[in-house]
Order: sequence, then C-alpha cells, then structure tokens
Amino acid sequence: MQPQQQSLLYLHIAVLLFGGTALFAKLIGLNALDITVYRTAVAGIAIWFLLSMQKKPIKLNKPKDYLMAILLGVAVGIHWVTYFAGMQMAGITIGMLAFFSYPVITVFLEPLFNKSKPKAKDILSAAVVILGIYLLVPTASLGDDVTLGVITGVVSALFFSIRNITHKRYFSQYGGPQTMFYQTLVASLMLCAFIKVPVYEVSNHDLLLILIAGVIFTATPHSLFAASLKHLSAATAGLISCLQPLYGTLLAIIIIHERPSAMTLIGGTLIVSAACFETWSITKKARK
Repeated sequence: MQPQQQSLLYLHIAVLLFGGTALFAKLIGLNALDITVYRTAVAGIAIWFLLSMQKKPIKLNKPKDYLMAILLGVAVGIHWVTYFAGMQMAGITIGMLAFFSYPVITVFLEPLFNKSKPKAKDILSAAVVILGIYLLVPTASLGDDVTLGVITGVVSALFFSIRNITHKRYFSQYGGPQTMFYQTLVASLMLCAFIKVPVYEVSNHDLLLILIAGVIFTATPHSLFAASLKHLSAATAGLISCLQPLYGTLLAIIIIHERPSAMTLIGGTLIVSAACFETWSITKKARK
C-alpha cells in the first residue's frame, strides 16, 4: 500500500471513530459531565503512554505555554460536556449536526482575531446553517429537549471553534497527541470536582464503555489523524472530516436504531454542505 493510500485509510478510520464518539452519550448510563471527566482521564493516560512509547516530548517549551494549555483545556472541557449533553437531549444525529455548525462559526470568529470583516459568501453560508438549524428544531420552546439539545450543540460548536482558533494562533508548534494530552488532562481535572457518580459507583458495563471511549474513540483517532497528515494535506483532512456527521448518523442507525426524520436529514444536508463549502474555501485560499 502506498504511503498516501495508507494515510487516507488512517484518516477515514479516524473520522469514523470521531463520529462514533457521539454514541457513548447514549450508551453510557452517566450524565454528560461524568462521561467527559472519565473519558478524558482515560484518553489522557492513553496518550501519555503513547508519547512515552514513541519517546516523543511531553514537556512544553516555555512556561507561558502551560497557561495556554490550561485555557485550551478549559475550552475543550466545556466543548465536550455540551457535546454529550446536546446528544443526550436531542439524539445523536441532531446533536452532531448542530455541533457541525462550527466551521461557519469559525469563519465569523476568526475576523475578530485578524481584524477583518466576513465576506459575502461567509454570510451566505451562515444563513444556510441557520436555516438548517431551524429545520432541526421542532418547536421554539426551551421546554423541549430537542430544542435545548440543538442550542447546546451550537454552544459546543462555539467552544470548539474558540479552541481551534486559539490553538492555531498560539499552540500550533506542538503536535496533535502532545496537545491532546494537556487538553484531556486539564479538562478532566477541571471538571472532576463536579462529578455526580464517583468512579467506585460506576457499573462495570459503563467502566468498560468509558475505557473504549477513551482509548479507541479518543486517543486512537487523534493519533491516526496526526499520522495521516504526514502524507496528506490539511485541505484533504479538512474535507474528509466533513464526513463525520454521516459516519455518526450511520452508526447511530445501526447500533442504537435511531431514525432521523426527513426534516432532520434536510437540515443536516444544509449544515454539512455549508461546512464543506467553508472548508473548501479556506483550503483553496491556503493553496494560493
């Protein structure tokens, strides 16, 4: 197998596993915060072990980088809690689609850092995403779990966008696994004081699922994603990542028998199309 083909396989497996992460919101019998704490703790240990086995650096270069790592960990922790909470309330497909508004949110946040204005095409993409989100919401009432789940998913997208922009500007000198080690560590420590079910009360079934979520669906895809970039461009990685909602939806249909409605599929198509368009636009600009 050619290096490019192997990297492409790694990338698709990584995106498939990223999409599968959402299933644990329904499979694990804990609230979103507890899932996040235990999952990040397991993932952090797994990534530390991986870095140690590969003899890659764990320490950061400058003291101020540790402060940035803490800020990134806080953003990631909030992102993951709201990510799982949104899916517990609205379902896997709707929660994931609401979260996938993040590429368009990123396009509007980045000008705040670059002191520039959004372009007309970006405003059009945002309008498409808003329409898509509108189709996901069954009612405007905040008393509806699906509506709350959609809102929570968008909040998750916001913090994920903040994390990505901050990482790109201030932490991009570090590799993916090294970055994720600190982010999972900070997220777990930050949230552990608020857990509802202590680890000794978690059932063996849920503990097994947490281990699977932390090692196979968190540490493994991040490592595969980083490895794929050795022979693939960031543009290719970004576009293939747009398949995550598709993979997640298919897994939800197969494993937990979730059936998305026609409105959900139409709204999801609009959101993912806008996300793909923005990803394509950014990568096209980067090539010039």
